[in-house]
Amino acid sequence: MALSIASSTHFNPTQWFLRGLTLSLAATFSAVIGATVALTLPLPKAIDPQGDNQPLSIADLWSRGFGYTISHPVNILVMGIDLPLDLPEGQSSDNVFAGRSDTMLLVRIDPTANTVNVLSIPRDTQVEIPGEGVMKINHANVVGGSELSAEVVSANLNGVSIDRYVRVSTGAFRELVDLLGGVRIFVPERMVYEDQTQKLQIDLYPGWQTLNGEQAEQFARFRNDATGDIGRVQRQQQVIRALRERLTNPAVLPRIPQAIQLFQKYIDTNLTTEEMLALAHLGLGLEQNNFRMVLLPGRFSTQDEFIASYWLIDPGAKDQVMQEYFDISSVSILNQEYDSPNDLRIAVQNASHDPQVGSDVVAYLQDQGFYNVYLIDDWPDQQDQTQIIAQRGDLEGAAFVESILGIGQVVPSSTGELDSDLTIRVGDDWASQPHI
Repeated sequence: MALSIASSTHFNPTQWFLRGLTLSLAATFSAVIGATVALTLPLPKAIDPQGDNQPLSIADLWSRGFGYTISHPVNILVMGIDLPLDLPEGQSSDNVFAGRSDTMLLVRIDPTANTVNVLSIPRDTQVEIPGEGVMKINHANVVGGSELSAEVVSANLNGVSIDRYVRVSTGAFRELVDLLGGVRIFVPERMVYEDQTQKLQIDLYPGWQTLNGEQAEQFARFRNDATGDIGRVQRQQQVIRALRERLTNPAVLPRIPQAIQLFQKYIDTNLTTEEMLALAHLGLGLEQNNFRMVLLPGRFSTQDEFIASYWLIDPGAKDQVMQEYFDISSVSILNQEYDSPNDLRIAVQNASHDPQVGSDVVAYLQDQGFYNVYLIDDWPDQQDQTQIIAQRGDLEGAAFVESILGIGQVVPSSTGELDSDLTIRVGDDWASQPHI
C-alpha cells in the first residue's frame, strides 16, 4: 500500500534540517533511518519539477525544503540487526541483514495528532514463530526476514498493521555518532562487561560525558546488571533522546553531506524516497512532548517457568499501550473497568540536593490518598526539575500526579523503575513548593 503524500514548498531549509532530521533520526535507535535513507536513495524523476530527466541533487532538495506531507498515520517496524551468526542452512553470512534483531521498535507517525510514538520491543520477548515454535522474537528475522518479523509483531500486538520496515546493520550507529561528534549521555554506574558474541568490550565510568560511537554502542548494549535486556532497552531510549538533542546543534549541519555515501550499505527498507521525505516533513511541527516512547509491558520469566530467559508480555497492560499509542482497541479494553489514579504503583526517587526529599514526597502522596507509593534508591544525577516518568505508558495518570505535585514535567518514556506505573524523579524544584 502506498502512503498518501502531497507536496508543498513553503518551508525554510534550515528549519527542515534542525527539526525534520530530528524526527527522522530520532524515530529509530540507530538514528540513521530517516536522514540516511532520504540522503542516500536515488531520487526518482517524478519529483524533478524541471523535467530535464535529471534527479534532484541533495542541494536542490535542501533549497526546496523537502516539501512533502503524509495524510494518515503510518506504522514502521524498525530493526537493528546483529552480525549474522548460526544462520539456517542455505543462508549466506554475506547478507548483513540476516542476523538476529538486537533492537526492535514499532514506530507510529501520526500527522493528525502530530505525534511520533515508539514502542520498544525487548529482543527476549516470548512469541510463537510460525514453523519454529516458541522462541525469542529476535529470531524471527533469521528465519523469515522482515516479512516474518512484521507478521510476528502484528500477531502479538493485537493485529496492528505494519506499513513499512527499516533494517539497519551493525556499524551504522557507531559511525553516525562519530560523524555527529559524539553524544552527551549520563552513565549512572560503572559498566564493565565483555560481550563475546558481538566482540564488544564495555568499559565505562559513571557521570555525564560525551561518548564517541564505540562508547555509545557500549552504553546501549550493556546488559550485565539486574535489569538485563530491559535495562538495555531503557538505555537505548536514553541514546535516542541524546541524539535528538545533538541534531538540534547547528554545528552538525555541515557534517550531514558526509553521510550521503557512508550509510548506503547499512540500510534495508521498503520506504520510497517520497515517503521518507513526507515522514521527515512531519518534524516541522513536532514538539518535544509529542515524541513518546514506551516499553512493551511485561515481566522476566523465572527459572521454574522456562529454561531460557524470556520477557513475558503482560496482556492487559499491552492492550492499554496499543490503545493509547497505536489506536488499536481490544475486547479487554472495551470491557475493562479502570482503576482510580490513586491505585497507581508509584516509585519515588530522590534526584535533589536534599537527602530527605524522597521520603517527603512519599509521605505527601500518601496524604493525598495514594497508597501504593514506595521509595527507591537515589538517582545519582541531581536535577533541577522533577520528572514524572510514564513507565508503562499511562500519560493520563502521569499528568494527574503532576497536577497533584504542582511541579515537574511528564516524561513519555520507560526509563524509570521497571515495576512501577510511574516513577517520580524528584528534583530541586520540590523545595519551592508551599506544601513541604
